[in-house]
Amino acid sequence: MRISGDWLAEPGLQAVLAMLAAGGHRALLVGGAVRNALLGQAVADIDIATDARPERVQELAEAAGMRAVPTGIEHGTITVVVQGVGHEVTTFRRDIETFGRHAVVGYADTIEEDAARRDFTMNALYADAEGHVLDPLGEGLADLAARRVRFVGAPDDRIREDFLRILRFFRFTAWYGRPEAGPDADALAACAEHAQGVASLSRERVGAEMRKLLAAPDPAPAMAAMQAAGVLAQVLPGADARALGVLVHLEAGAAPDWLRRLGVLGGEGLAKALRLSRADARALMALQAAVAGGEAAAVIGYRFGTDVGANAMLVRAALEGAAPPEDWQAEIARGTAARFPLKAADFAPGLSGAALGARMKELEARWLASGFALSRAELLG
Repeated sequence: MRISGDWLAEPGLQAVLAMLAAGGHRALLVGGAVRNALLGQAVADIDIATDARPERVQELAEAAGMRAVPTGIEHGTITVVVQGVGHEVTTFRRDIETFGRHAVVGYADTIEEDAARRDFTMNALYADAEGHVLDPLGEGLADLAARRVRFVGAPDDRIREDFLRILRFFRFTAWYGRPEAGPDADALAACAEHAQGVASLSRERVGAEMRKLLAAPDPAPAMAAMQAAGVLAQVLPGADARALGVLVHLEAGAAPDWLRRLGVLGGEGLAKALRLSRADARALMALQAAVAGGEAAAVIGYRFGTDVGANAMLVRAALEGAAPPEDWQAEIARGTAARFPLKAADFAPGLSGAALGARMKELEARWLASGFALSRAELLG
């Protein structure tokens, strides 16, 4: 079996692979690039695995006129830069001792040892410079074909090595699993058993995983399994994924929006729990306010704009278990375009400060209740 693609033929990548091979070492593509190429999906992150030790990679790269940067030397990773593009090269590894997100790593000499320490069988696939695929565990290709997300070896062992793998399991299930088959039973049981280990992870890492999970075409089945296993409660206390499937259905072909989907989960302190950026936290707060306000679509459009307004209508409908009004999109647009006809100057010099604010708010409420119909003269009359 072979993979192909423009990314594989990229001159810089081929130069790095050739450099390692010329030095007498194995140079293999591994993980996501191979997996996605086999699935016919876009390839983004390209990782290279080799039996060459980091110092040897550095030596060979510099001798070939390439820049070698020890970006992850503690994990055996050297970034080899060719024409301004970095290529991560990591020495085959084996875990000597593991505890949570920390591990004592030893270098390995064989592809089999390296494959045995990876998380999922579909990620333990390798390919050479010509695209010939290698499946050293003898399980990855079959599992990938069946869209079966399985841990390498014993799930308990893989999770104890790194509790982030619990969240990765649900993310990979959402992106690569077959919903009708359900999650792998052994993996799900192990995730439930070690759910409390998620609390030891940094919020940044948890947030990054949840963002990727919620961006899947349909994360609802995986999120339901995550909730049933008790993992969702560890990540987002009080969250409930039951309305997520309704929301995905209502999105009706719209681009997946992880923040919209986060908004339908409910729960307290989402921004803090996931360490959202300030911009994302503000957007989430606006969405929650728009949903909680219970106002008509046009008013939501006026107060929050097109994007937040549309998301709010979909989230509200999902939580209510019913489709939004037929004309909701036109109403959001109408509200977004509306402009309150009064300004503070209309009340000068008679009103100022708190009294002015209260009067403006009162008249704005009348204007909104009229469906934006009252004119400036009618409001002041």
